[in-house]
Amino acid sequence: MARSDRFRPSALRLSLRVATVLAAWLLLASGVLRAQTSAKVQVAPDSPRAAVEQFVDLGHEGRWDEAARLLELPPGTPPSEGPRLAQRLKFVLDHYIVLDMSQIWGDATGNLDDGLPPETEEIGTIQRRSGVEDPVRLVRVQDASGQHWVFSAATVGRIDRWFATLKDRWVLEHLPPALLAPGPLGLLWWQWLGLPAAVLIAWFVGFFLARVSRAILGRLVARTKATWDDAVLARIGGPLTLAWLLAVMFALLPLVGLAAADDELARQFLRSGLFFVVFWALLRSVDVLVQVVRESQWNAGHPAAHSLLPLGGRVIKIIVFALALVSALASLGFQVGGLLAGLGIGGLAIALAAQKTVENLVGAFAIGADQPFKEGDTVRIGEHIGDVESIGLRSTRIRTPDRTLVTIPNAQVAEQRIENFAARDRIRLSTTVGIQYGATHDQIQQILAGFERVLRGHPRIWPETVVTRFSNLGESSLDIEVMCWFQTRDFNEFRACRQEVLLGFIQVVEQAGSGFAFPTRTVHLVEQEAKAAGKK
Repeated sequence: MARSDRFRPSALRLSLRVATVLAAWLLLASGVLRAQTSAKVQVAPDSPRAAVEQFVDLGHEGRWDEAARLLELPPGTPPSEGPRLAQRLKFVLDHYIVLDMSQIWGDATGNLDDGLPPETEEIGTIQRRSGVEDPVRLVRVQDASGQHWVFSAATVGRIDRWFATLKDRWVLEHLPPALLAPGPLGLLWWQWLGLPAAVLIAWFVGFFLARVSRAILGRLVARTKATWDDAVLARIGGPLTLAWLLAVMFALLPLVGLAAADDELARQFLRSGLFFVVFWALLRSVDVLVQVVRESQWNAGHPAAHSLLPLGGRVIKIIVFALALVSALASLGFQVGGLLAGLGIGGLAIALAAQKTVENLVGAFAIGADQPFKEGDTVRIGEHIGDVESIGLRSTRIRTPDRTLVTIPNAQVAEQRIENFAARDRIRLSTTVGIQYGATHDQIQQILAGFERVLRGHPRIWPETVVTRFSNLGESSLDIEVMCWFQTRDFNEFRACRQEVLLGFIQVVEQAGSGFAFPTRTVHLVEQEAKAAGKK
């Protein structure tokens, strides 16, 4: 099956997942901001702020007939135009003005010190293409229901001109009314459909552009002698695709026609996504960096750095992740200075409360610097013997001969006696062979010479020290001391060598006409012997 054929099902599934997640991300962020901006405080019911809040609420609910009552229609405008103008004014305000209710006067009289005529309030301005700014104002009117604030006739008279400058005007004029109705979170139903579609299109276009980019970059890095650039390019496929997705999404976002506040929040999240792409690529590159250092000549000349490389890679990843988090928060408008100060104080408190964790972290670096063992070595740490599976920031894991996994905190490892079996260059054989009493002087000499011949004839023997000596007149045997070293680091190979020489020892003893001793004891009864001698 071709690679492209294998990709299509997974690409479609991944596209749907990315589209759903990113669309939900943007929509949720939009809802959070809308919930924050729509939080109300107690204001006068006949104040300019109350009028704007009421207009926004009616617009979110699609109650344009009632919203039209908050418009002062210009002379000659039929009342039937009121709902249409109210709907268009809502679209215009969403696209051009970020309404901050806290800046709109909450008293019934309005702001008397803003330099405007009495009973007139300005909530923002809309800039024309020529650069001239048109004010959006409210005036206080008197009717049968009493005095209240409405959008001025001059403002209402400019609604159609403002509406004609909207980028999504064609959509708003030609879509069915059902799709222009407000949906959840204050978004129109067509936006609920358009935003996931835009994300899906952005993913497919981004994937295509990423493939093209990787092909071009692949040709460039193929011309270099280094191999690390090829490894980096192979690792950043995901970040490159996401970067193109975000770039295309930036271009498609105006077509969705989000409100000004929602559009700005979406752009902030897309910018934070770019930070994520950069630091994701850095995280992917850390593994390449560690591998390059591991294969470098410098590493070959510094054996103590072998265990520090995995730990150093993990620490670098943690630092990169922390920088990515702080950068993303800063791009979203959070004050990271106070956050960092709080983290400093909180870090001190956490350090005091987590002394053992800090000790284990220091112990990990002590193990890496002192190099008592590395991953894969067979060691004895305290009472535990096994193969080192991993050296983490907190603990070291050992696989025992019983196949159980023992986890030892690094602080304890650094304090205990460590015996590294993998560090030995040869393995010692030391044993005592007991020959039965009754063997003659010549037989013992023959056995000693035969033992040494067997040892020195073995291909793995270390020839500088081979010991075969008659060592003791034991209780039930004539003891021969045997000691030698086999030039191997593998204990299983040592077992095979030991078996071969012991079988050779048996053959030597048999050829000498003797045998191996076993525990025996002869008891002499002195009293009976004395009586027997007296009778004689």
